[in-house]
Amino acid sequence: MADPADPRLVLATRNEHKVAELSRILAAAGFADRLTGLDAFPGAPDVPETGLTFADNALLKAHAIAAYTGLPAVADDSGLCVDALHGMPGVFSARWAGKHGDDRANLDLVLGQLSDVAARGAQFVCVAALVLPPVPEIPDGIRREWTTTGVLAGELTRAPRGSNGFGYDPIFVPVGMSVTTAQLAPEEKDAISHRGRAFRALAELIPAHVH
Repeated sequence: MADPADPRLVLATRNEHKVAELSRILAAAGFADRLTGLDAFPGAPDVPETGLTFADNALLKAHAIAAYTGLPAVADDSGLCVDALHGMPGVFSARWAGKHGDDRANLDLVLGQLSDVAARGAQFVCVAALVLPPVPEIPDGIRREWTTTGVLAGELTRAPRGSNGFGYDPIFVPVGMSVTTAQLAPEEKDAISHRGRAFRALAELIPAHVH
């Protein structure tokens, strides 16, 4: 397939917040040309996040979109891992309250589960994946996928603060800061975020494999 405006790399998401955030991060890392999201490919499949780890889910999405578009694909899976909840919601972060993408319900559920908990340590974790489209003549054993991981440690507030972020940003205060990630300007958040760390590391790999 490929083409839609002749991109070189497709971000395997329809989440407009993620597209904007990842585009900023990749642009700051020097890779902005011919970058597109899934809106350019309306028929692209919705890939179920059935993996048991962030890496599993990132690779599932990237492989499916690379195969569908014929382009190198970048995908990520990320979430909030709360110490008192034994690392949950983890891979279930986007659907912790039952409905996928209901940010406020997910956030409220986590706050409710921690209502009597004093120790509120947590980490944002992101695994980013780059997958090259399948090529029949490439023999087995030739590497076609890469992953990078970013982690941001912090603590959870007892009530939401800020409106600049999404997901659990309004209740997450990074270590060494007094404001939530939803109170940071986008560029400030990108500089420290789990997603920023994972994608900056991935961006270092892209020029060697995407032409």
